[in-house]
Amino acid sequence: MSTEQNKALVRRFYEEVFNKKNLAEVNAFVDPQIVEHDLPPGLLAGSEGTRQFIGMYLAAFPDLHLTAEDMIAEGDEVTARFTIRGTHRGELMGIPPTGRQVTVTGIQVMSIANGKIAENWVNFDALGMLHQLGVIPAMS
Repeated sequence: MSTEQNKALVRRFYEEVFNKKNLAEVNAFVDPQIVEHDLPPGLLAGSEGTRQFIGMYLAAFPDLHLTAEDMIAEGDEVTARFTIRGTHRGELMGIPPTGRQVTVTGIQVMSIANGKIAENWVNFDALGMLHQLGVIPAMS
């Protein structure tokens, strides 16, 4: 696939799975044997772990919306800078719903193989999210 096709795949993944909340479509975009480098402990390997991770955030933030701010592709890799916005209405890793809105930024690097996301690294501002939820104090 070309770099433009790879970027289009990631855009469709964000739109269909995150923004339309269609977890059933994860396997349309993600290789069943995906290597996820940043999943929390306890989640399954492969695309099921990806589905669990995304589902956990969609349950905690039912109005979650992901915006790809920038996207760069070279060869079979796509890097995206994204912003996620949502309202904390469900439990998240033991944190009860706060009703607070959050805006979180992050970077994701994906390796594409055979038209699917085969390897994934994601880093987002988890401390900033916890501060916005009121779980931790502001850093001074």
